[in-house]
Amino acid sequence: MLEHDKMQEECGVFGIFNHPEATHMTYLGLYALQHRGQESAGIAVSDRTRIKNYKKMGLVSDIFKERILNGLTGNIAIGHVRYSTSGSSIERNAQPFSVYYSKGPIAISHNGNIINAFELREQLEEKGAIFQTTLDSEIIIHLLAKNTKKNFIQSIIDSLNLLKGSYALLIMSRDNLIAARDPWGFRPLVLGKVGGKYVVSSETCAFDLINAEYIREIEPGELIMIDDNGVTSYYFNKNEAHRCCIFEYVYFARPDSIVFGKSVQSVRKELGIQLAKEAPVDADIVIPVPDSGIYAGFGYSDESKIPLEMGFVRNHYVGRTFIKPTQDDRSFGVRVKLNPVKEIIKNKRIILIDDSIVRATTTKMRIEALKNCGAKKIHLRIVSPPITDSCFFGIDTPDKEKLIASSHSVKEIEKILGVDSLAYISTEGLLNSVNNKHKYCLSCFDGKYPFEVNPEKARFRLENSTQIDFKF
Repeated sequence: MLEHDKMQEECGVFGIFNHPEATHMTYLGLYALQHRGQESAGIAVSDRTRIKNYKKMGLVSDIFKERILNGLTGNIAIGHVRYSTSGSSIERNAQPFSVYYSKGPIAISHNGNIINAFELREQLEEKGAIFQTTLDSEIIIHLLAKNTKKNFIQSIIDSLNLLKGSYALLIMSRDNLIAARDPWGFRPLVLGKVGGKYVVSSETCAFDLINAEYIREIEPGELIMIDDNGVTSYYFNKNEAHRCCIFEYVYFARPDSIVFGKSVQSVRKELGIQLAKEAPVDADIVIPVPDSGIYAGFGYSDESKIPLEMGFVRNHYVGRTFIKPTQDDRSFGVRVKLNPVKEIIKNKRIILIDDSIVRATTTKMRIEALKNCGAKKIHLRIVSPPITDSCFFGIDTPDKEKLIASSHSVKEIEKILGVDSLAYISTEGLLNSVNNKHKYCLSCFDGKYPFEVNPEKARFRLENSTQIDFKF
């Protein structure tokens, strides 16, 4: 089995308040956010009396048929697409997660990773809490349920202030919608409006699909309550030392989104321009690796005056699983997603633009594929610095020892990959390309986490525990 060789997607959240087509709007929002998670999807909807919740493993379009959507009646809804960065990839860990407690029904959708979840769960279980999932997100509900003597908003604020880690969070009750973002601002969360009704999403590309107006970011440490009176904002923790995830620009977010106040495609193009300035080389063509390398490829091509060619064709119809050939062919999974165009590559000196190198396994196979097509020379250019350390804030990265740049120099990686040259963008060049008001988390490049992290406990994983896998 070929282990993943990319920083894996996180999750995506979407919510809408008081809209007559809330369920269908949420379906479309999740469809636009599908790139953020392909393992499971779910929608919870309130009709002001009760909350209905439907979630399954698989892609949004496969899960939500018209019959299902028509059965989810109500005018407030939240949704979630998931890639598991914590907890097992099983149906009971799909979100939204909904419960009924002393103040009524609530549902929650969470993008991020609570790094003190292990300790919090132990404390809650010692006091009699019983968990249904291995999700760190469920801990938030248990904390909320313990604060029954306070009003709903204050209970949420008290619960959030116990959390350490990253979250873009949606909480829905019978008659309101809460959105909150962690004080560091790791994960994106934006507010918009469609037909006079408020919507919240991980990315603005979901707004574009439903023709919603982008209003603003939800700020780090901010909680907003959306009810029949409008939007009320609360700052529960105004941390000035923001650490927005730089990889939203490099790889995760869709290029048509605005993230952390900037256009993703414009940032990626600027990364390519910067890389061309830092690491020029004589060549015949620039080839970007689809999809995240495309706009960086445009930037590199524009700055270097070397023509860009789409030397890889991407198969956009590869699902979560596909039938592999019986013979041992480790490169099959790479070729089925990206296939080189021989006529473009043959006898050419190529500059290959990619977003990152993680393990280097798929990168090496792509290099071999280009050589098999007759490439004369291959110069690899990467629009992020070397990834040397694991992320604990909502991105599924391999352990440090499996990251090739953690134990090899650039020259050593160059030799392992078999390229004529290899160059990464500098950290300074990366930051210059995203020049705006935010401060960014660079811990996967330098190992300097914004606060102390215990790697053994930070990734909240109970897959190997003896829990019973209940089927609900």
